[in-house]
Amino acid sequence: MDADKLTRNQRAQAAQCVLEYMRDFPGQTWQERWDASPIGQGLVAANTLGTRRSTGLAITPGVRALYCLRVIQPTLLTFRRNVLHNFAPMFVMAQGDPLLDKYAAQVQAQPMRHIHRREAMSELCTLLAVQGVSLSDVTAQAVLHFTQENRRARSVLQPGNKVANRLVGQGMWNVLHAMGHFPPATPPTLRAALMRGQRTVEEMVAQYPIRNQAVRALLIDYFTRRRADTDYSTLKNLVLLIAHHFWEKIERVNPTQADLRISPEHYATWRRMITVKDNGKPRAGQDSIVIAVRSFYFDLHTWAAEEPERWAAWVAPCPVPPSELHGLGTRRRRINERSANRTRQRQPLLPVLVEHVETRYDRARLLLERANKAVDGEVFTHDGTDYRRVITEADRKLLRHGDAVPTRIIEEPSGQIIHIGTEEETAFWEWAAVETLRHSGVRVEELIELTHLSVRQYQRANGEVIALLVIAPSKTDRERVIPMSAELFRVIASIIRRHTRAGRPIPLVSRYDPHDKEWSAPMPFLFQRQNGTTPAVFCTGTIQEMISRRGQALSETHPGFRGLKFTPHDFRRIFATELVNSGLPIHIGAALLGHLNIQTTRGYVDPRELHQTGEKSQVAS
Repeated sequence: MDADKLTRNQRAQAAQCVLEYMRDFPGQTWQERWDASPIGQGLVAANTLGTRRSTGLAITPGVRALYCLRVIQPTLLTFRRNVLHNFAPMFVMAQGDPLLDKYAAQVQAQPMRHIHRREAMSELCTLLAVQGVSLSDVTAQAVLHFTQENRRARSVLQPGNKVANRLVGQGMWNVLHAMGHFPPATPPTLRAALMRGQRTVEEMVAQYPIRNQAVRALLIDYFTRRRADTDYSTLKNLVLLIAHHFWEKIERVNPTQADLRISPEHYATWRRMITVKDNGKPRAGQDSIVIAVRSFYFDLHTWAAEEPERWAAWVAPCPVPPSELHGLGTRRRRINERSANRTRQRQPLLPVLVEHVETRYDRARLLLERANKAVDGEVFTHDGTDYRRVITEADRKLLRHGDAVPTRIIEEPSGQIIHIGTEEETAFWEWAAVETLRHSGVRVEELIELTHLSVRQYQRANGEVIALLVIAPSKTDRERVIPMSAELFRVIASIIRRHTRAGRPIPLVSRYDPHDKEWSAPMPFLFQRQNGTTPAVFCTGTIQEMISRRGQALSETHPGFRGLKFTPHDFRRIFATELVNSGLPIHIGAALLGHLNIQTTRGYVDPRELHQTGEKSQVAS
């Protein structure tokens, strides 16, 4: 008997075993009996019925065959409970669907790694088997439902495992979109489809349980008018301050409150209530709530004079007494003092952090170069340590498919496997983030918004060329241009070379703004990297995590970093301080930092530094 015939017989026997197993459960159809069984409910794996080691016959191939022939339709939990090798190619063969064959061809044409192509095929076949549909019936909504259900199933099978929460189906979505299966208006990526986008004013107010419907309608009208002169993130914060922190809590204090006339007693109770957060911790930002409430009442007063028929009925005395604002300047000075103290703590540690990230990147880069030149099993010495290049069997399989594999080495003294390619990638972006932040003074949002188009040049009359960095509008909604130092230019050039080293331009990627809940136009962003099947722009949280990770590593050897956390904004404050220390006039520093008010720049700098700089200026004059 040849091997193929033997395999077919074994699959048939396995399928027969599964059918015999299902006979013991109630139901008129195989599907009903399957659903009534522990295996069909996903309570146990199919191999509990038998494996080649225990019975000489593996049952799992029989389950796979019944799925492929659509004799039974599993739930996603049941499907994930069993490991079904080669399910996708067998399922495609069993269906005989020309559209599914077209999808398979499109998968091969996509610019993806082999592992992602295999995953794109596997996930679609899983979706078809679980949902009991053909490819022509698959919609974008069906893929989104599959993605969310997959997370639930894996959280049951792998509780507490972060990998279980991974978003699957991205490659499948990309292929379906590329072959024109979805309507033209469908978002190009799965992540874009999952993002909800901006809420309406009504939806933002509806998040909070406001009893008085008349006041709810007033707040909706108020926020709708304010939306015309503010951005989405500011409006969202305003709704939080007034609808949640003010009116929702006023109704807790006085459930029968019918208008905006707040008695002094109720105001005093509310004022004490906002001194702590909802979780019971002390609230530091009380002034922002009080100022928002005061502005709310004054806006109604002003608008009532212009449109009395709409706003006059709600005019009431502002419950916030003028005494509430007494000491506001002092409190703000205390905030500035804390910021200045924070800068004084971190400024002397910055050179240590810079040397650490640069040394780490140089070591990883040089080690990767040596490893890439070594053949499998070759031992080489780098920086006094012996390493051995290793290529696993899984790597060899990927190489046979023309796929790139990460470079791995073994540290001979410890036997530890090091993914040096991944480590070098991480070390590079940590170095690039720290160097760009400290040499430019940009905000972290501005950092991740830098594109290839941000790099410009200016030629002086004497022929000297000055490299410029254009900072896109961010917090102040005003574009600014800063001259690049040699150090900053080196970092930006290194990022560009890294993206273009394969001879292709920087990929055009859309960036999601978590504050405005919008996607940008496709742009050649500098701070982007390949994330699975698609390139993605770094988010602010990732940059913060990179910096925190380096600080934690340094805390093991340097006592100054213990209990201390660097944030991206700390680099901006240190940059401002060093500008002033260098004798640069503060109004020029304000322009470089993008501050519309020079007092904002003063708040970034230690007052003692401003005093010393003033003395230097007087001596110089």
